[in-house]
Amino acid sequence: MPPRLQLFRANISLTASSNPLSSFLVPFLQQQQRDASILSSLSDNPGAYNKKIRRGRGPSSGKGKTSGRGHKGQKQHGKVPRGFQGGQTPLEVVHGKRGFDNQFSVEMSPLNLDRVQSWVDQGRLDPSRPITMKELNDSRCLHGVKDGVKLLARGAEQIRTPVNIIVSRASTAAISAIEAAGGSVTTRYYTPFSIRRVLRGKSNSTILSPASSDATSSDPAKPFAYRLPDPTSRKDIEYYRDPAHRGYLSHLVPDGDGPSLFFKTPKTGKSTGRKSSGGAGSKVAKGENRVW
Repeated sequence: MPPRLQLFRANISLTASSNPLSSFLVPFLQQQQRDASILSSLSDNPGAYNKKIRRGRGPSSGKGKTSGRGHKGQKQHGKVPRGFQGGQTPLEVVHGKRGFDNQFSVEMSPLNLDRVQSWVDQGRLDPSRPITMKELNDSRCLHGVKDGVKLLARGAEQIRTPVNIIVSRASTAAISAIEAAGGSVTTRYYTPFSIRRVLRGKSNSTILSPASSDATSSDPAKPFAYRLPDPTSRKDIEYYRDPAHRGYLSHLVPDGDGPSLFFKTPKTGKSTGRKSSGGAGSKVAKGENRVW
């Protein structure tokens, strides 16, 4: 504590009996004891201040003479522009740029099971109604939908509420966890325009059958006025025809057939074997001419 504060307190104590105001200030002066004692020890937090490197101040500093730039050359005398190749014609000009951006790649918004269960526990999602990307976006379970929603299995052990969820894609572990809890997963195809309409309430993604009478409406006052499109590319059609992916088009696959449009299930196509020239009589003749 500074000695000047001690002398001031001693003077106040001597005049405390004569002046009632000084007796009122004594408790506040006692509280200031700690504040006065730390004034000389104030400093920045460790790492809050970095000392500036002073270059060219002699060899003892470690950054004198060449100041850390080395000897001669362009890097000592100036700066080298980014991508500079010494003055020659750049290689990307001579040989062209390699690689490309895949225009067919999609960026799915991930949705994990632990987050779904947390939103159900908070009452922000209603498990008694189908959960679509509109409910996920309105409840802020998803902060925007990119090219679709993919259901992932992080926190699969936490899911305990049966829910009916409709997403773009789903992992095998997520499907198993939802169905083990008594729920169901349905994957549906969305285009960028259909995602925009679903989020705005102009389309209903819970209608999975295109032939349904409620799939479209000419009245814009109804909650949905546009029917969602179906996939047109072979890759998307085969994905949503696959029962393993819980695709909404899996009911179109006949029993015993696979979801592929190219490969046929064995023993389901026409026979391609050569026909015998003898007809039905050759079988009888072959049986009669047997030696044993």
